[in-house]
Amino acid sequence: MAQRVFLIRHGKTSGNAEKRYIGTTDEPLTKEGMDGIKKFKYPCADIIFSSPLKRAVQTAEIIWPGQKAIVIDELRETDFGRFEGKNYKELSGDPEYQAWIDSGGTMPFPGGESPEQVKERALLSLKKVLESGKDATNIAIVTHGGIIMAILQHYFGGNIYDYHVENGKGYFFEISSDGLFYGLCNRLYLG
Repeated sequence: MAQRVFLIRHGKTSGNAEKRYIGTTDEPLTKEGMDGIKKFKYPCADIIFSSPLKRAVQTAEIIWPGQKAIVIDELRETDFGRFEGKNYKELSGDPEYQAWIDSGGTMPFPGGESPEQVKERALLSLKKVLESGKDATNIAIVTHGGIIMAILQHYFGGNIYDYHVENGKGYFFEISSDGLFYGLCNRLYLG
């Protein structure tokens, strides 16, 4: 049985609106974020998985009311360490921030996670999802931009930032019955 996996980024939070690095901060959706989710048409899902953070759980509840999401801890967002809660304006002039920017985002966040740690955790989360959802045809995952980018870059190549995704939007891909990821990863059209 082939499976279709939908990766959806949570709706907008106040930190997202202010362009802050919001990873471990457990903030809820804003009214704008909730309204943004409600204006899209999302696919049906046989099983739903979510990050444990409020913004992802709330997004899943809005999209699929009456269906309970299975929370997987590894689906949480990147630990941005010392950059957590700050935006680029506040970090301007910070030598560690400039070094991270100059590295193209390949350095670890000071006091936080490295890209390799995030990728390892993201792949572990996908493994757990696929094991739990082995009998489902349509699997939905509501998570964070960093997790989505890490998974897609690993399986579909390219630059991790090729897979940046806006709040409330996402991607999908298919897995063949023999477990091979196939086809192009496509942006999820929610119009």
